[in-house]
Amino acid sequence: MPDHPEPDHEPDNLQLVHLLRAVAVDFGLRQAEFATRNGMHPTDVRALICLLDAARAAEPATAGLLGARLGLNSAGTTAVIDRLERLGHVARIRDEHDRRRILLRVEPAAIRLGREFFGPLIDGVLRVLDSFDPAERDAVRRFLTAAHTVFASDPQP
Repeated sequence: MPDHPEPDHEPDNLQLVHLLRAVAVDFGLRQAEFATRNGMHPTDVRALICLLDAARAAEPATAGLLGARLGLNSAGTTAVIDRLERLGHVARIRDEHDRRRILLRVEPAAIRLGREFFGPLIDGVLRVLDSFDPAERDAVRRFLTAAHTVFASDPQP
C-alpha cells in the first residue's frame, strides 16, 4: 500500500481538507503577488486583512491586537505598522473614548487598492456562492467556521 493514496482513492473528508489547503495556498500566492506589486511585505498584507477584519467586527484595532493576530512581538508589530504608515495604508489615531490609546485605521486609498486587486476574485467567489441554496451556504459556513476554529486554536505539542 503506498504512503500517499491516489486522490481518487482518498476518503472524501481528506479530499476536502486538501481542497481547503489548496485554496489557502492559492490565496496566499495572490496575497504575495499583491504585496510585491505594491512594494509591501506579505506580512503587511496580512496586517491589513487583520485590521479590516477588526473594523468589520467593530473591535478596537490596537497594536496589541495586531501583534497577537499576527504572532509578532512588539518590535515586529511596530515595524509593520511603521511600514504601512509610511506607505500611506494605515493611520494611527487617538481613541475618542480613551485619549491615551492609539488605534489603527486602514486608509481609504489602501481599501481601494485592495478592491482593485482582490475585487474580481471576491466577485467570482460570490458568483459561486450565489449558485448555492441557503442550506448549502449554511453547510459551507459551518465547515469554514469550524475549520477556522481548529486552525486558530493553540497548536498541539
